[in-house]
Amino acid sequence: MTHATRIGFLRFLLGLGAMLVLVAGCAHPSGGPASVAAAVASGTEPITESDEPEVRKRARLRVELASNYFAQGQTTVALDEIKLALNADPTYAPAYTLRGLVYSQLNEFRLAEDSFKRAQQLSPRDPDVLHHYGLFVCQQGRYAQAVELFQQALASPVFGGQAKTLMAKGVCQVRAAQFAEAEGSLARSYELDPGNPITAYNLAALQLRRGEYAKAQFIIRRLNNSELANAETLWLGIKVEQRMNNLEAMAQLAQQLGRRYPDSREWASYQRRAFDE
Repeated sequence: MTHATRIGFLRFLLGLGAMLVLVAGCAHPSGGPASVAAAVASGTEPITESDEPEVRKRARLRVELASNYFAQGQTTVALDEIKLALNADPTYAPAYTLRGLVYSQLNEFRLAEDSFKRAQQLSPRDPDVLHHYGLFVCQQGRYAQAVELFQQALASPVFGGQAKTLMAKGVCQVRAAQFAEAEGSLARSYELDPGNPITAYNLAALQLRRGEYAKAQFIIRRLNNSELANAETLWLGIKVEQRMNNLEAMAQLAQQLGRRYPDSREWASYQRRAFDE
């Protein structure tokens, strides 16, 4: 894996905190909006909030609070709220999923694994559970298991997070050196959500690695022409233009990189002409 792709994976993982509200979003007593949609599709009457048992409501509200605390970096408070949620309803799968995320961030990997397994036991087809468990096992280097969990999440007919799971699957496949498969996953994620800078960055980095310079150029130029450009994306763009011998475009990007990020590692790499790092 290239240094740039590793950075992209770290950026992707660090961005997960903002996604945690999706866990708390599984608020309905049947397991979430997905379950309601499934009930409608099957012709049965969906369970609404008015049907929610009091213990489940208390657990749901605690998990929502915990998710917000975790997103703010207050892990101890988040764990306290999760504990209260499970005291109210020990069968509430989103509480275990969030607990797994918190423990994973704290490098308590055994406790994180136990939490994710419990969430999957309680809600084996919940795509959010499968997605987050897949992220965890990918971090642990268990790539085949991670891809399988992502596949199970993607198989859900009512899952609204296809783009994020395809992104996660693609980055994990890069780590497993499954580059052709990774490009397919990332390209599909990009089709579904072309505005996601992490997907765009990782797809362009992979295409550069595979020698697909024109494809990489299209994606990274689009990203660098947006307000989401940063030192990493500019440096990737420079490398793409260098490979295509577009010296003028390369110089323009380098000028931006040096002006905006003069203390960055990427600017230092450019000054060394370290295009193959």
